[in-house]
This record gives sequence, C-alpha cells and structure tokens, in this order.
Amino acid sequence: MTGSEPKPQNWSIDEREYARHESRRGRRFAYEVLDPAHTALVVVDMVRFFADAGPHFRGIVPNINALAGTLRTAGGTVAWVLPEVGPPSEWAIGFYGLAVATMYAASGGTGSRDERLFPELDARADDVWAEKSAASAFFPGRSTLPASLAERNVDTVLITGNVTSVCCESTARDAATLGYRVVFIADGTADVRDSARNATLRTIHRSFGDVRPTAEVLTMLP
Repeated sequence: MTGSEPKPQNWSIDEREYARHESRRGRRFAYEVLDPAHTALVVVDMVRFFADAGPHFRGIVPNINALAGTLRTAGGTVAWVLPEVGPPSEWAIGFYGLAVATMYAASGGTGSRDERLFPELDARADDVWAEKSAASAFFPGRSTLPASLAERNVDTVLITGNVTSVCCESTARDAATLGYRVVFIADGTADVRDSARNATLRTIHRSFGDVRPTAEVLTMLP
C-alpha cells in the first residue's frame, strides 16, 4: 500500500471512558441534538501537502464530503481552514530546524484558495474560508475563523481534517475553551497511526467534546 491510496482508520474509545461520563451526567454524549443553523463543519488543513504523507488522508475525504453536503443542505455552515503561507517563525526555526520549519511554513500551497484545498473535497464559493497561523484554528488572533463563525451565530463545531493529534486536537481544545459545543468526528480526521489518533479521541471525549462517527452525526442532521 502506498501513501496515496485511501485507507480507513480503526478508532476506539474504551468503554470505561463512556461509563465515566454516563455516571456523571446520566448520558453518554453531552450534545444529543444538533441545530444546523448554529452548527459549522470545520475542516482543518486538508491541503495537497499532506495528501501523500500517509494512507489515511484520502480515506476521510468521503466522510467530510458527506457531512458538508448534508449540513449545507440543512442550512448549516461549512468552513475550510487552510494553513497560512509565509516565512517560518523564529520559534518554528528553533524547534524544527530551518529546513523543516520552512517546509511547514509553505504547506498551505500556492494559488487560489480552491487550488490550495485538496481537489476531491466538495467545497463551495459561499462556504466560509479561513487561514490559520497556528496549530489551532481558534487560538485568539491567529485565524479569521472565529470571527466568521460569530457572524453566523455558530455555537457548535464538528471538527474534521488533518492531523488528528496536532491541528485537529488543538482546534477542538481551543474551541471548547471559547465555549463552543465540540463534536469531534472520529472517522473524519487523519493521523499517521491509529494509536496517535485514538489517544486524541480519548482526550477529547474526556475533557473537550463528544466523539462520534460520521454516520451518527448524519442522523442528527435533518
């Protein structure tokens, strides 16, 4: 198998983690109802740079497209978040080294926003488009996403994209800190290894938001 071939990821959360929340709040999930008018699908870093980095990137594309189409039809918001392109920061150079920092700083690609996004994604011109200059799309002052969602009265975000354990997890954590209802799509984020992804799913479920597969979330949208 090559990195360019789609491959689904196995995901799991230990049953005792579900039981912990059930004992505390009387139900498995915090958010049992989605109001499309106040819900946004947030798609993080689905750009060409990462497409061949591992076998799971392409495997989540159908799930993202299904969520985007259904939420859009229901009157919700779809937001595509791209890495901002520019020179590497001093911090990045010190942490990664010049060569890798420069590579990451250019990961957002070149051309129009449509050209920068992975071409198999179902993006529309009237969706929300944002850039971020940090791992998180919600870190204050580092992305246009929060302001765009505030204009649409969004209070719930469905987190998808790449990489599960880095930018997706960072985005979910900061969204929860800012008061958003977070639903992390278990089979809608990509990581290099199942172990890394499942560690993030456990963390999100325990402390920051619900973790649900695409099929369940689709049933929650009218």
